[in-house]
Amino acid sequence: MFSHGTDSAPEAASGFPTRFVWPYGGKRVYLTGSFTRWTEHLPMSPVEGCPTVFQAICNLSPGIHQYKFCVDGEWRHDERQPTITGDYGVVNSICLTGNFDQLSTILSPSTPGNRMNMDVDNDNFQRNQVSLSDGIIQEGSQRISEAAIQISRSRVLDYLKGQTGYDLLPDSGKVIALDVNLPVKQSFHILHEQGIPVAPLWDSFRGQFVGLLSPLDFILILTELETHGSNLTEEQLETHTISAWKEAKRQTYGRNEGHWRTNHHLVHATPYESLSDIAMKILQNGVSTVPILFSSSSDGSYPQLLHLASLSGILKCICRYFKNSTGNLPILNQPICTIPLGTWVPKIGDPNGRPLAMLRPNTSLSSALNLLVQAGVSSIPIVDDNDSLLDTYSRSDITALAKDKVYTHIRLDEMTIHQALQLGQDANSPFGFFNGQRCQMCLRSDTLLKVMERLANPGVRRVFIVEAGSKRVEGIISLSDIFKFLLS
Repeated sequence: MFSHGTDSAPEAASGFPTRFVWPYGGKRVYLTGSFTRWTEHLPMSPVEGCPTVFQAICNLSPGIHQYKFCVDGEWRHDERQPTITGDYGVVNSICLTGNFDQLSTILSPSTPGNRMNMDVDNDNFQRNQVSLSDGIIQEGSQRISEAAIQISRSRVLDYLKGQTGYDLLPDSGKVIALDVNLPVKQSFHILHEQGIPVAPLWDSFRGQFVGLLSPLDFILILTELETHGSNLTEEQLETHTISAWKEAKRQTYGRNEGHWRTNHHLVHATPYESLSDIAMKILQNGVSTVPILFSSSSDGSYPQLLHLASLSGILKCICRYFKNSTGNLPILNQPICTIPLGTWVPKIGDPNGRPLAMLRPNTSLSSALNLLVQAGVSSIPIVDDNDSLLDTYSRSDITALAKDKVYTHIRLDEMTIHQALQLGQDANSPFGFFNGQRCQMCLRSDTLLKVMERLANPGVRRVFIVEAGSKRVEGIISLSDIFKFLLS
């Protein structure tokens, strides 16, 4: 339940209950605006369980209101919310209350003294409104219009078609490739030592890149080692090559590995391909990355490995391009709960709802790995008995077992998720929230732009939507969810 401690504003006698949020931390945060005639500073309260998120609720009369935050004595505005700039360069956030079918006639970009940084529509502002029911405040859930979605999709697609694989290449860095004749064990240790989850595979005999070695390979290998009657022992990992493992995997699991060792080539991209084509290759082939290769030979032999393209890298380009012109993309400032996106915990009584895959800290590593493979996901949230988010376990975390050759003296069914995660952490670091950049969370009221920016971080494949205060997991949005939504 939210606090009602700010209802003393001059316009609070009646009107629309509106929630204001400052999610960027501070010690003392105050709210002021046109609805207080800029003379009264209303104290904002930290959200229970989220000390960096401050909120206040005011009853506002119908209309357009300007407001600002005072954070530890400094005037601030929320750059992710609609703003208006006055003649003297003063920037204020704005919100709309009431129903305005013709907002452009009330406040348009041509209004003297006002310049808006985005296209304002009624849907965009209604996310700030709340309704009171039995003392509980619920955020408005009006969905964005299909027209706004289609406009945004068209603009994203136009942008991606105009950019190429060259735009993904970093100014500097390294890309590691493994020879297919390396022992599996050695490759396992190389990925752990280099801190990378995936590596392209090079066949020197054919002069081509022929596949990828991914965390799924190590999960299946370690699972096989513990399977009764396994024909792959730990000692064999010393001599068992990547090539031999890939062939055995194809035969055992029925996975073609991109037609491993046939006349077909590895799924890859060239630096000349558009980002839209690269993104579709990743989605259609169900992979996390595709190598960007360049060859000066007509037959494509002995290509240069330039980069590993991923959805997160493409998403970073989208965020960078549209962040300062969100008016060109109406959906970016929409709260994610109003967009048909991601997987959400089913509502009570929903006969078609499927529960989200979750783990407990004491779940065995063996069960977690099996669930990752069966669910076909990159990571699974770790929650307590109340389904409150604690951490996440990802496929790439499997490489931590290479540390000090842990995999040689543990059993997957005896090690817990808690213990497995500690392998990749400092001995003194507590088990808890947000291990590095891996575990990212948002609220259902957060904007699509915020979710996209978090997914654009390296190593992040999924963002967990949690309830404010309790951090109870309410939904999950993945990189593939974002691109399937934008490119559908």
